[in-house]
Amino acid sequence: MDIKAIVAAHGRDARIDLFRGIANWFIFLDHIPDNVVNWITIRNYGFSGAADIFVFISGYAASIVYAKMTLERGFMVGASRIFKRAWQLYAAYVVLFVIYLVAITDAAARYAATDIIYEFNVAGMVDHPMRILIYGLLLEARPLNLDILQLYIVLVAFFPPVLWLMLRKPDLALAGSAALYFAARTFGWNIRSLPDGDWYFNPFCWQFLFVLGAWFALGGRERFRALLRSSALLYLAIAYLLFAFVITMAGRFPELGDMIPARLLDAFTPNDRENLAPYRILHLLAATLVVTRFVPRDWPGLERRVFRPLIVCGQQSLAVFCLGVFLSFAGHFALLLSWGSLLAQVLVSVSGVTIMTLAAYYISWSKLQDDPSEIRRRMASIDAHF
Repeated sequence: MDIKAIVAAHGRDARIDLFRGIANWFIFLDHIPDNVVNWITIRNYGFSGAADIFVFISGYAASIVYAKMTLERGFMVGASRIFKRAWQLYAAYVVLFVIYLVAITDAAARYAATDIIYEFNVAGMVDHPMRILIYGLLLEARPLNLDILQLYIVLVAFFPPVLWLMLRKPDLALAGSAALYFAARTFGWNIRSLPDGDWYFNPFCWQFLFVLGAWFALGGRERFRALLRSSALLYLAIAYLLFAFVITMAGRFPELGDMIPARLLDAFTPNDRENLAPYRILHLLAATLVVTRFVPRDWPGLERRVFRPLIVCGQQSLAVFCLGVFLSFAGHFALLLSWGSLLAQVLVSVSGVTIMTLAAYYISWSKLQDDPSEIRRRMASIDAHF
């Protein structure tokens, strides 16, 4: 195998789990409308959001895991493990989809809250339950808040050929992904979502962010290491983040928006999330550059207890995400019943994050008990540390 990509040989990067955990927490908070707590999430202060972080880091992490496996055990083994992961994601989606439908329709009937059926895009469940179920199983339905998981399933399922090319000609793989991205934006390509509409996250566009993460993991970062250390580039990245902050605030507060030229403001608002506008990608890359400069891989702060819950949630990303989707519905419904007071918003948000974190800790503990070799490895690590 003529390998051109540079596969990382070092151990697990705690920053990946940290920011994946942050993305899961933020996605949960963002999925609860009329919630003052979700003002802490990054979507309120720039062009990109938690979904962008999740997809980019998922591509980065997947490439490291499966590239090593492919090099050590062959492409067929690596591809089979990727398809296994895609099947796990699909199984999780199906279970979550069914629970979601039952919970929403039951809550709507029990509390006479019929509007919630339309809000969560499951209105056809009452009149055509079998049709909606089939649409869901085929990933053609679009229930609210499950769209990120649908996108992730498709990205992972089609990753084997991308990885094959990425290991041999990483720049060509990235160029092909970019070509598909721009073609989809130019010609309006998307996947239909029944009974009407398109996918909220256009997979032909969002695949570029996933592949871009993989490209950075498999040598892209090494090839541009000198450039990424440039002080000028850092200042440009910070300037762009400040610009994105001002434009985003202007879109939310008319008083500030009146101070900015309309043509400039209209170029960025409304934020094109469906087709992943280029300025969203640039914003995420600028944020990534700034964060990695100030939070290096060996940053001692990563070992602080305050970050441990986020890291554990990142390590159990799939389970935490699925739980967060259900909890966001439960939290939204609880706020509807409680008139959405400020105290209720805070309690719902804190309770949801706490439940997600406790579940992540339990899953980590349970996996540790099932793998004695992992226990010995961690004990040896502790002994070496002291």
